[in-house]
Amino acid sequence: MYLKPEPKTVWLDGTVGLGGHSEALLTRALPESRLLAMDRDPRNLAMAKQRLSAFTDAVIFVSDSFAQAKSHAYAHGLCPFDGILLDLGFSSAHLQDASRGFSFLAEGPLDMRYDPSSQILTAEEIVNTWPEDELARIFRVYGEELKARRFAQAIVKERTKHPLETTTQLADLIEEVVGHRGKIHPATQIFQALRIAVNDELGELERALPDLVELLKPGGRIVIISFHSLEDRVVKTFFQQCNQLNVVTKKPVTATQIEIKQNPRARSAKLRVAEKK
Repeated sequence: MYLKPEPKTVWLDGTVGLGGHSEALLTRALPESRLLAMDRDPRNLAMAKQRLSAFTDAVIFVSDSFAQAKSHAYAHGLCPFDGILLDLGFSSAHLQDASRGFSFLAEGPLDMRYDPSSQILTAEEIVNTWPEDELARIFRVYGEELKARRFAQAIVKERTKHPLETTTQLADLIEEVVGHRGKIHPATQIFQALRIAVNDELGELERALPDLVELLKPGGRIVIISFHSLEDRVVKTFFQQCNQLNVVTKKPVTATQIEIKQNPRARSAKLRVAEKK
């Protein structure tokens, strides 16, 4: 395990999700270890609290973005950290709950906010109000979609007839533009782009990384799991350019066939590790 958990150590799980990583970490790190568990999604955090109930005395739960970890770590007297973990992107719970709008496999509102109470733009507001050029830009940059302009044009044309309000409305429109061949739905990268734009995922990661390095003690490690090339590129570049870090994984660690069989999403996961000098 790259984080090397030991007793009497302090940890940050900046994307605690449903608590799986934290559970494994605390099982090995106790006794007298402490963990700051953060997540933007209050529903995920509630499920993590339930899963980690056996470790209540060791964990402080915070409903906020890992980009705000510095203020929370100092407020709770939990730094410097021996290790920091980020597991980026959405969780299986987001996909399974149609009301969150992350999946086009079931009808739901075009929301995509990790924190449904936040005042940020929803995916619905983006597809119905942003100009064609801006839609094409996020589809091309965040979705790495070659047909970005065609999809943006189709959305702008369709919304003059009626607003696009649901996940299936948008997915069906995208499918009408190019058809559907193969296993991957043509709306996959469009939904990825919208999710990244709604939650400012890349900007948040770029802003957070310097603070997270500051919060590490010398010899402490930061482990980041990403699921698409844009995130991985940000992490790789920062690790290589940060003079306070030694890169532990020269190449990203990817899932084994056994891990992929157990969790198909792991197929696209890339894990990178760096250690503070």
